[in-house]
Amino acid sequence: MIKIVENKKQFVDWFRQSSSYIHSHRKRTFVIFFGGDVIQSEHFAHFIHDLSLLNSLGVRLVLVHGARPQIEQQINALKLSSSYSDNLRITDTSILPAVEQAVGQVRVNIEARLSMGLINTPMAGASLRVVSGNYVTARPYGVRNGIDYCHTGEVRKVDIQAIRSQLELGNITLLSPIGYSPSGEAFNLRAEDVATETAIALKADKLIMMTDGFLADKHNELITQLDINQAKKLLLKDCFNTEHQSHLNNATQACERGVYRSHLINHQVDGSLLIELYSRDGCGTLISAEQYEGLRTATIDDVGGILEIIKPLEDQHILAQRSREQLELEITQFIVIERDGMIIACAALFPYIKESMAEIACLAVHADYHNSGRGDSLLQQLETQAKKLNLSRLFILTTHTAHWFIERGFSENTLDSLPVSKKDFYNMQRNSKIFIKELD
Repeated sequence: MIKIVENKKQFVDWFRQSSSYIHSHRKRTFVIFFGGDVIQSEHFAHFIHDLSLLNSLGVRLVLVHGARPQIEQQINALKLSSSYSDNLRITDTSILPAVEQAVGQVRVNIEARLSMGLINTPMAGASLRVVSGNYVTARPYGVRNGIDYCHTGEVRKVDIQAIRSQLELGNITLLSPIGYSPSGEAFNLRAEDVATETAIALKADKLIMMTDGFLADKHNELITQLDINQAKKLLLKDCFNTEHQSHLNNATQACERGVYRSHLINHQVDGSLLIELYSRDGCGTLISAEQYEGLRTATIDDVGGILEIIKPLEDQHILAQRSREQLELEITQFIVIERDGMIIACAALFPYIKESMAEIACLAVHADYHNSGRGDSLLQQLETQAKKLNLSRLFILTTHTAHWFIERGFSENTLDSLPVSKKDFYNMQRNSKIFIKELD
C-alpha cells in the first residue's frame, strides 16, 4: 500500500500545482485555433478529449478549425487545380464548391467527435453542446499586385454578441474558415485570421494556436516566453519557417490589440494543450501583453510566497530562521522573482553604510528552478543596488552554499571583517562561514 501511495505522489504534486490554474481559468474565454493537419493527426481523439476536459473545468471555448489539407484532397479528387500567392489560396469559381464541401465535412467531423459520450471513454457523460453558424462576415481579399484572389476573403466583422450568448449558455462555439458577405456570397478565409480577429473582438483571455512543431531559438531550444517587443524583434529577423512566422505574427497582433495572452503549442505532443495551460512552465511559447516573469522589489503581499520558498531551507538549517513578523518588518529590503503570479526566488540586501558594506541574506530559489540562472539574476541585481549606495563590499554568512558564492567572486574571511553591529549578533552555535566580495 505504501509503495502504491509513493507512486502516486507525482500525480498528487502535479494536481496540487495545477489547482491555481484550474481556479484562474474558470469562466475565462479561450479562442483555440487548430489546422486541418491536427484533425488528421494520430492525437486528434486525445485533443478532442482535452477540449472536453477544458469545458468541464469551466473554460469558455471558441474553436476555430482549418481545413487546408482536406481542401487540397478534395480538389485533387475532383481533378481540379488551384494556385497560391502570398501563402493564400486563390479561390476561383471552379474550386469554391470543393472548398465548401471539404470545410463542411471537417466541421461535421469535429461536431461528431465533440458529441461522443460513450461509456468507458474519456468523454463519458460529457453532454457537450456545440454550436456553429454565420458568425463571421467576410469581404473579398480583392486584387493585390495584379492578382485577383476571387472568392478568397478576409474577416470584416465577427458577431460577438451572438458568440457571447452561446458561451454564457455553456456551449462551445465552432467557427469554420468560411465567411459570408451581406450580398450572400461565401468566401474562403484564412482560419488563423478568423481565430485572431475573433479573439480580439471578444477581448478573449487567451488566443491559443496549435502549431506544427516548436518555436525554437538559434540553439534549437524552445522559446518559452516573449513579450510584445521581443516578439516583434523576432518577426523582423524572419528566422522561422513560414507557418511559425505567420502564427507568431497572429499571436503578437492579438496581444497588441487587447488579448491578454497568446500561446503557440506543438500539436504533435500528446496532451500539450493541458501541459501548457495547467502547469507552471508549460511546453509551448507564451506571448504576453505584459511581462510573464520579472524581478522586482518585494511588497507586503509577497510575505506568504517568500515564506513558502525559505521554510524548507530553514527546516534543513540552510537558512537561519525568520519569523513572519521579522519578514514583514524587513520586506522592503527584499527583491523577488515572480513568475505567472508565483514567487519563485528571493533575496535581501542589508546595507551597513558606515562600513561601506552590505549583507546579502536569504537568497533562495524554488526547488523547481534550481540551476536556471535565477540566483545569478538576484545576485547581479543586489550588486547593482549596493553600487548605487556607493558601497564597496558585499558579505554573506553561509553554512551550506560556500562554493556557489566562491564561484561568483566571494572569498572566505574572518569574523573581524564584519561590521561591528553584525559581529555582535553572530551566532556562534550556527558557526556560519563568512565570505566577502569586493565591488568594482
